[in-house]
Amino acid sequence: MEFKNEIEIFIKDFVKDLNEGSASIFAGAGLSIPAGYVNWSELMDEIAQDLGLSISNETDLVSLAQYHVNENRTRSKINRKILEEFVENVEETENHQIISRLPLSSVWTTNYDKLIEQAFQNENKVVDVKYSNNQLLTTKPKRDIVIYKMHGDVNHPSEAILTKEQYEDYHRTHEPYINTLTGELTTKTFLFIGFSFTDPNLDYVLSRLNFRYREQKRQHYCFVKKHVLSDNNNPDKATLDYNTKKQTLIINDLKRYGIKSLIIESYNEITEILKEIENRYKKKTLFISGSAEVYDPIEKNQALGFIHKLSRKIIEQDYRIINGFGWGIGSSVINGALEAIYLKPSKYSESQLILKPFPQFESGNKKLPELWEDYRQKMISLSGISIFVFGNKLKEGKIVEANGVIREFEISHHNGNICIPIAFTNYASKTIFETILKQPDKYYQKPKVVLPYLKKLADDKVSMSEKLKVIIELLKTINK
Repeated sequence: MEFKNEIEIFIKDFVKDLNEGSASIFAGAGLSIPAGYVNWSELMDEIAQDLGLSISNETDLVSLAQYHVNENRTRSKINRKILEEFVENVEETENHQIISRLPLSSVWTTNYDKLIEQAFQNENKVVDVKYSNNQLLTTKPKRDIVIYKMHGDVNHPSEAILTKEQYEDYHRTHEPYINTLTGELTTKTFLFIGFSFTDPNLDYVLSRLNFRYREQKRQHYCFVKKHVLSDNNNPDKATLDYNTKKQTLIINDLKRYGIKSLIIESYNEITEILKEIENRYKKKTLFISGSAEVYDPIEKNQALGFIHKLSRKIIEQDYRIINGFGWGIGSSVINGALEAIYLKPSKYSESQLILKPFPQFESGNKKLPELWEDYRQKMISLSGISIFVFGNKLKEGKIVEANGVIREFEISHHNGNICIPIAFTNYASKTIFETILKQPDKYYQKPKVVLPYLKKLADDKVSMSEKLKVIIELLKTINK
């Protein structure tokens, strides 16, 4: 998908922040509404009726909640509404799922629902949820993600931030949250999704950051849907012109806080942008598939030296490697990667090498073939590029093509990975190359760009040192 220039630049920068571990998401109500939850107006509709007001005429819903508490001297009905509306068991959206797969260390939200933590848990990540001050004092062991629910949680409705008085007092009652968010806003790049920027808490933090840092504040981003004639909010041209003018003023005001607005035509674009972010991040992770009982047509030490140098060069290009410790090649992959890392530990990190050795014994009710399939699916899902080398094994005294490598090719293609067979190493890698040649359009968006590289990797006349250069050039081309 082609993106507008400003969105293309944002994607590149945000992927870079993801790679550096300095990206975060701030989720507003707009992220959960497509899942089936109500928006603020729908939540407060019955409350407005109790006060003899019409929700269609009200814009200050925080004050509306305060009026209800003032009149009734209790917020029990509001608490019940929160429970009724947000405990319903709904499925997380595709946007939730994509966000949960990104390498984020923190997510902030003003939502009460549990969709965001549910999505991360479904990805088998250890989630540390914070919705009270005391929880900020503890750290969940081996956590993968911290979710800051700065307005509370549906299971504790009486503590949810909702009334005007609570907002006014938030800087005192929830000072640790403001301090934590302030720290994150100065060290991470935030993407605001489904957020209207009418929240007084966030306005409080952003205004003070703006005062403190002025021109040195960090760049953040948010999505803003362009107003369109005849949609729900713009029934006529006069309304459209008014809303467009106001939107322009809001967009310019957000610049004070270092928040750049990304204009989208429809909310579906958000999903497409998130998909592209995930795809580009994953393209920096290479899955190396292969096994070797023999190394024909080259000598064993030459073959292992080639794999060693390849792994080292991949790390030196700031890629990550994921490997299942394939028979006969796994050690060379690991040694090559570690050589690059240990020679320049300030530049390269052990986190660039992800090892997933295959289980050798049955576990629970699963047989080994089932476990191996699960492992393959999981490993490959973490990557965006798959490299195939050799692919043979010893079976009943004979050297045969490794069906496991072929299976990894099938999974890679199904997942949308870019497949790179190093065909001169024969066996499964050559079979994969020949399969691709029959229908190149099936495997690449731009086959005419990729195929010349693959053909060089299949050519016995091209030296192995030249083949290493070809692979690195191909990786750079893919990641342009």
